[in-house]
Amino acid sequence: MKLYSYFRSSASYRVRIALNLKNLSYETVPVHLLRNGGEQFSPEYRKLNQDALVPVLVDDSRDDAYALTQSLAIIEYLDEVHPMPALLPTSAADRAFVRSLALSIACDIHPVNNLRILRYLVHNLKVSEEDKNAWYRHWCEHGLAALEATLAADNRVGAFCYGDTPTLADCCLVPQVANAQRLDCDLASMPIIMRINETCMDIEAFANAAPANQPDAQ
Repeated sequence: MKLYSYFRSSASYRVRIALNLKNLSYETVPVHLLRNGGEQFSPEYRKLNQDALVPVLVDDSRDDAYALTQSLAIIEYLDEVHPMPALLPTSAADRAFVRSLALSIACDIHPVNNLRILRYLVHNLKVSEEDKNAWYRHWCEHGLAALEATLAADNRVGAFCYGDTPTLADCCLVPQVANAQRLDCDLASMPIIMRINETCMDIEAFANAAPANQPDAQ
């Protein structure tokens, strides 16, 4: 398998965690989102993903290999093709719970703070660096606070977001916490999130997926 990835991309980070949890070998193909105006905009890369986003996974172990996009779709594909260890629970209700946690991060928190949004704020709307960072912290803290409340209210939460083994939700949570910490978000009021993050980072699959451990880390 080939994973087209950028070391700081939280969406790529999610997929790296899932691949590692399933002990799947893959080749990292770096796509630098800033160099030369963004390598994701090259005609060659756009053939893989018209949205010019990372990650892209190509499963060349299949005869019908083609480029898979969108991190959550990629992770669910991996979970279906390589079902153990499972990243989603067995019951429909619990799967919906795990997906809701993952989607609250991937669809509500992450998009408004994605690199292309932040660059638009600065380059097109002329927002200052200070105000851009304030924007980031506001929406990240707001979203994580809601997630913390959700976790606090549900007895299915264990060592991880659901139970005592990592799931899709943890694959999404850890990269978002890493981004929040990098931008100096206030996470002091989120003890459950921080406990789960610490538990995850003690696992090799999570630690090895971290941005600093990627071949394109700079």
